[in-house]
Amino acid sequence: MSLIKPKRLQEGDKVATISLSWGGAGDEDILWRYEVGKKRLQEEFGLEVVEMPNTLKGTKYIYENPEKRAEDLMKAFSDPSIKGIFTCIGGTESVRLLPYIDYDVIRNNPKILIGYSDTTVTHFICRKAGISSFYGASVLAEFAENVQMFDYTKHWVQKTLFDNSMIGKIEPSSVWTSEYLPWEEKNRNIRRAVQPHTGYELLQGKGKVQGCLIGGCMEVMEMLKGTEVWPELKAWEDSILFFETSEDKPDPTYVEYWLRNYGSLGILQSIGGIIFAKPYDNLYYEEYKNALIRVVREELKLVNLPILYNMNFGHTAPMCVLPYGALAEIDCEKKSFSIMESGVV
Repeated sequence: MSLIKPKRLQEGDKVATISLSWGGAGDEDILWRYEVGKKRLQEEFGLEVVEMPNTLKGTKYIYENPEKRAEDLMKAFSDPSIKGIFTCIGGTESVRLLPYIDYDVIRNNPKILIGYSDTTVTHFICRKAGISSFYGASVLAEFAENVQMFDYTKHWVQKTLFDNSMIGKIEPSSVWTSEYLPWEEKNRNIRRAVQPHTGYELLQGKGKVQGCLIGGCMEVMEMLKGTEVWPELKAWEDSILFFETSEDKPDPTYVEYWLRNYGSLGILQSIGGIIFAKPYDNLYYEEYKNALIRVVREELKLVNLPILYNMNFGHTAPMCVLPYGALAEIDCEKKSFSIMESGVV
């Protein structure tokens, strides 16, 4: 299934911020941080930023009204003046949007949507509608990063969303962090501590493999299995499957269970390769690796399936941007990862 690419962003474009899961952006104690992220979008990317009607209604209202969240999403897609949609943050239950989605509205109005974590749900909604969306930065976290955005994150947002040339090779970041500093205004001028990034690790595979990108946050994908947006088996064929885990830091046993389920569905046997992000806090680094090797290599005997590990997307900062449906390449000999086309037109 070929996904429609949205038009690239340009300076001066109007973009919408949206709360599709957790509504903290509108909470009194978090609003300052939302304003930091909004200001960065305006001043550093040259965008005009508007909120949807319910974006800043706060945690309680957003939780109690999933239909209003979906209404905001439909309005953002159907408004021709809005060129991109930036999610405020993830959460835990945007799967509750599914009964209220009009896929025709999305299909007929392709535009950029970016976010990660629980936004995995909306990415699969977009995929079902036939358009490409972008697994990447959120307003409250990355755009509102303490002191300044990471250069790596900023570069890949600009390259992927504003540039319609081939994205190309995505080098590993030189540093990483998932240090948690409470989102209190007194911490806004304290930078998170970073550690050296050791680069990508090849767990297995030879040569080069290419495939279209599909994936997301493992915990969220578990909520999607069996729903109307879960892709048919054919959709996974020869794809590059990307996985990452959240700040919940799931026990390695569960990662093993989930991987085994992808095997039981026939998905792991049909894909072209796997890329797996650095775990949050680097916790379970070896254990997640062992789960991949146990299920893929030892149980399913997929000894030639390329697996590239310790990558820069998802919950550990900084991060690149992954366009759903874009052709990507794992080069096992060079331990490199590239996106072989543009994300936008």
